[in-house]
Amino acid sequence: MADALRARILSGTLRPGSRLPTQQELAAEFDTNRTAVRQAIDTLRREGLLTGTGRGAPPSVAEHARGHEAPRKADIELADRLHEAFRAEHVTIDVFSLTTETLNTALAHATIAISSGELSPRSITARVLLPGTEADLALPRPVSDPEGDDKRPLERLHELTHTFADALRRQLETLKVRDLVPEVSVEFRTVPITPTHKVYLLNGTEALFGYYQVMRHKVPYRGEEMEIHDVMGIRAKLFRHASGPDLHGEHGTAFVDETRRWFESLWSSIAQPLTLG
Repeated sequence: MADALRARILSGTLRPGSRLPTQQELAAEFDTNRTAVRQAIDTLRREGLLTGTGRGAPPSVAEHARGHEAPRKADIELADRLHEAFRAEHVTIDVFSLTTETLNTALAHATIAISSGELSPRSITARVLLPGTEADLALPRPVSDPEGDDKRPLERLHELTHTFADALRRQLETLKVRDLVPEVSVEFRTVPITPTHKVYLLNGTEALFGYYQVMRHKVPYRGEEMEIHDVMGIRAKLFRHASGPDLHGEHGTAFVDETRRWFESLWSSIAQPLTLG
């Protein structure tokens, strides 16, 4: 429902300033209940496409909504889109990122919804591409050592990579152990590449893309403090592209298709399995 209403707003079928149909009318049109209607409206409100929600009358389309494509922080955008993706019977998640910290955080909302019975996928398949633990990555590295001879930042990154990846695997596999999702598959592979961007492909029909920004900050490691150049993925903003009528029309479908081919080319060629403890 949220996708259908979003398409109407972005295409101009629902014009800025116009009111949505009532909850009763929407429930009848989509053959669902008012709880689902309210959830769809809340999703569009968080995306900034609706205004005037929660005042009794139907909400209005925001004045800036047509052509709206402002990116949002990675943890917020990814959490919302994962929640929608998990409405599918068979869920697929393909990821390319520095670590899985943002994904771990964003999954919490969807897993709670599964536990409560709100969402009930039959299967979840996750494939995650991460930087190789043996690769000489450009980042992170000490501010005082631009040549990268000090390997402590990379050692710290590899420890974080394993910690977050193991937590992600346990978070998803627990859904199967608790008989909440019958089939769960989680696979990790590595590539000798320094990520300058992060990508999330959801159900093969939606792509979220965000740039890593290099930041200078201090981090503790093994009883010492290091000042390093690093990237903070959870602060990145994600641009959303979807197949079919979406924020970018036919260009959205092309972007998703090309991103899927790019991911598959890495996954099936130079990527190597990542073994977790």
